[in-house]
Amino acid sequence: MNMETGQKMRCRIKNEMQLSFDAISVNEAFARVAVAAFVTPLNPTIEEISDIKTAVSEAVTNAIIHGYDEEFRKREDKEENKVYLCCRIIDDVLQVEVRDTGKGIDDVERAMEPLFTTKPELDRSGMGFAFMEAFMDDLEVQSEPGKGTIVQMKKKLGTTSWIGQEE
Repeated sequence: MNMETGQKMRCRIKNEMQLSFDAISVNEAFARVAVAAFVTPLNPTIEEISDIKTAVSEAVTNAIIHGYDEEFRKREDKEENKVYLCCRIIDDVLQVEVRDTGKGIDDVERAMEPLFTTKPELDRSGMGFAFMEAFMDDLEVQSEPGKGTIVQMKKKLGTTSWIGQEE
């Protein structure tokens, strides 16, 4: 209880994790499971976990397939092909950032249009950003050609953990 105002103080739950992994398709499943495990202290529903896993899967898959495509992998001046994943929990909000240092996106607004794809030959549906936007509460995409892409997503979870809360 706050002595000056007589109000209960809400204890903020804060936690963060960072991972980096090779930009290969088998690591997409690893990223999904890692984020799902990280968010468990917030006691998410099965639907919330499913939404988060889907959004993370789409963001990581985009980084692997589009950020580090075959043309980019052949360049001699490139950095290692890595995907960087950072997750934060602040109170009952999960913040997820997926970053690559790949080829970047020329036109982010167009890339975010449903059904738009630069890889139709790979049977890509062009729904990745649409799924991220539908399953998360907030989505921001920043990209610079030749420098990479940052996808930031937020999801407010319906219930918070009892850990660290005052009555």
